[in-house]
Amino acid sequence: MGKIGFDPQKYIEEQSKYILERVNDYDKLYLEFGGKLIGDKHAKRVLPGFDEDAKIKLLQKLKDQAEIIICVYAGDIERNKIRGDYGITYDMDVLRSIDELRGYGLAVNSVVITRYQGQPSTKLFINKLERRDIKVYTHTAIEGYPSDVKAIVSEEGFGINAYIPTTKPIVVVTAPGPGSGKLATCLNQLYHEHRHGRVAGYSKFETFPVWNVPLKHPLNIAYEAATVDLKDVNMMDNFHFEKYNLVAVNYNRDIETFPVIKRIIERITGKESVYQSPTDMGVNRVGFGIIDDEAVREASKQEIIRRCFATECDFKKGIIDEEILNRMKMIMEELDLMKEDRVPVRPARKYAERIRKHSENNDMPAVIAFELQNGTIITGRTTPIMDSCSAAILNAIKTLANISDEIHLLSPMILETIQMLKAKDLHSKITALNANEILIALAISAVTNPTAQLAYAKLSELKGVQAHSTVMLNKDDEQTLRKLGLDITTDPDYPSDNLYYL
Repeated sequence: MGKIGFDPQKYIEEQSKYILERVNDYDKLYLEFGGKLIGDKHAKRVLPGFDEDAKIKLLQKLKDQAEIIICVYAGDIERNKIRGDYGITYDMDVLRSIDELRGYGLAVNSVVITRYQGQPSTKLFINKLERRDIKVYTHTAIEGYPSDVKAIVSEEGFGINAYIPTTKPIVVVTAPGPGSGKLATCLNQLYHEHRHGRVAGYSKFETFPVWNVPLKHPLNIAYEAATVDLKDVNMMDNFHFEKYNLVAVNYNRDIETFPVIKRIIERITGKESVYQSPTDMGVNRVGFGIIDDEAVREASKQEIIRRCFATECDFKKGIIDEEILNRMKMIMEELDLMKEDRVPVRPARKYAERIRKHSENNDMPAVIAFELQNGTIITGRTTPIMDSCSAAILNAIKTLANISDEIHLLSPMILETIQMLKAKDLHSKITALNANEILIALAISAVTNPTAQLAYAKLSELKGVQAHSTVMLNKDDEQTLRKLGLDITTDPDYPSDNLYYL
């Protein structure tokens, strides 16, 4: 079991107090939320003890004072951009977010489609939302944004985009991912609020980088690894240092755009901005929740390695270019990290090589290694009956339940029947049972088989297990492992030469 390095309760108390202090300065505060509002798995991995839903629980405490606007860029809908941690498109993530926000009792004001130009897929999405009684607003791209301040803050700039009526003092503006137009939406609202004679302000809720942690701390470098495709670089906030003689960390895009954003706010309000630095704009108290710096350092290094594997796989799939891959390699070298520093990597590769030596097939053997919470290594390989994920899951829960390896949890007859269904009736060319299929079979068997029930009860103990595969997994297996709470990495190799691989 890894060490706890973060106090989530202290963080929520600090953060909510800080937000309320800032709200007191305005009739209405527009709070731009960076990162994931719900299910922040990156924060959970680099800050051991962090509650991945801490932000939404914080807002739940403020639910009587807060409502939410969700932004999504029309271009991301058109190209079916995928949210990696859930494996779903951005438009589907908007629907998922609305459901979850409502489940927490939070008011969703509306969805804003940014940089909308009548794109056909986006129009269909708007229809879908409106026919479910969700308010939708569209904003067009403003020529010269964000540099031409005079044109932006005018009737032909923010004035052409719709004002979104809100009723609560805190308006949270969130999105499925970066580049969704959250900042522009906040500034657009500020423009219209001041035209209506209301005193409105803007702040940014950005968890990473952590401003009061050293620039080269692994926690902040892990943020660079997480955003390597965006080419974000952490920097010292020179504006903050010049004004307060205090070192603070921010990232290049915020520092570069700060002078322009400050001028836009000053032109909207007609007075000097209260913010003297991009760090001033933030309401980030996450650094005050760290209780074990060494635990956070080690967890952050492991996250960087995990991101390195993900980047190599994205390059193999053609999603990113070589420049991004090389940038990730530099980040690894900066901290003198090797991919083999991730514990399950060597056992998985070693087992795969052993299989390959005794096989006539040149394909990379599909092997997964699990590092259980107690440090035990469990492996699984693909066979004609089941794939490596399925085998590793069954082997792991048998170990946790102290069940002998020779005992079958699932009847061979049941497995053969499912395979026949896949091959003959569903016409699938891949008959080895995947993780989802094996888990359903296990759940059914647990009803009548006490041994299967004993193993089934151990599934919850897979949460937090570290796993590595010698081949890239299909989407179904990858998502099943994530739903079980495992952190999975894979080598950038396909399991076969077949080009059609889901």
